[in-house]
Amino acid sequence: MAARTEHDERTDTSPPPPAPRRRHPVAAAVGVFGELLITAGLVLGLFVAYSLWWTNVLADREAGKQGDTVRSRWAEGPGALDTKDGIGFLHVPAMDNGEVLVKKGTDPENLNNGIAGYYTDPVKSALPWDDKGNFTLAAHRDGHGAKFHNIHKLKNGDAVVFETKDTWYVYKVYKTLPETSKFNVEVIQPVPEESGVKKPGRYITLTTCTPVYTSKYRYIVWGELERTEKVDKDRTKPAELR
Repeated sequence: MAARTEHDERTDTSPPPPAPRRRHPVAAAVGVFGELLITAGLVLGLFVAYSLWWTNVLADREAGKQGDTVRSRWAEGPGALDTKDGIGFLHVPAMDNGEVLVKKGTDPENLNNGIAGYYTDPVKSALPWDDKGNFTLAAHRDGHGAKFHNIHKLKNGDAVVFETKDTWYVYKVYKTLPETSKFNVEVIQPVPEESGVKKPGRYITLTTCTPVYTSKYRYIVWGELERTEKVDKDRTKPAELR
């Protein structure tokens, strides 16, 4: 290839390379804002995954351990009822939630462990073996085990079974209330007249948050004791659970 001459250099009319374009300040700001939104979206997505999935994993694991402790105590043989670690297990076939350990109290320390708790305030719960009263329970609908997630599937006539060391308590649903104020304490009264009953009996009330993924209102299900069955040596389940 021939070398460029001095004449060639003087007569070269090629345009100089274009200078780098500077982004307009507004466009630059929009770009940064967009990146921040993407980052925030990722963080929010991770938080939702943690709240609605991972807390369920942790809660189910802890509930399993606590449930095993209760059943181990029962297997030790005759003795006074020990309610320290839980009073028994709730079985609700229509909710397809397996067995749910029930312990005293509805504070987060209990419910966040994937269990149900019976009320101690603002209205004290009766217990299944009491002659009369309302056995009132609460559990999470989403996250932390979500034991009452499918409460909306319960219909009149469905079974709600509570298992203790020596007795099966078989309740039948007779009324549901899909939405009420979270401050409505009438639903957990000993005689829950809002459900339509007017006299003392042996009732059970399930409560949880609604709509799904919120805690704005409460979903209520009421049942009434239909019968009890003694637990045999094989712990044969009532017909409703077979």
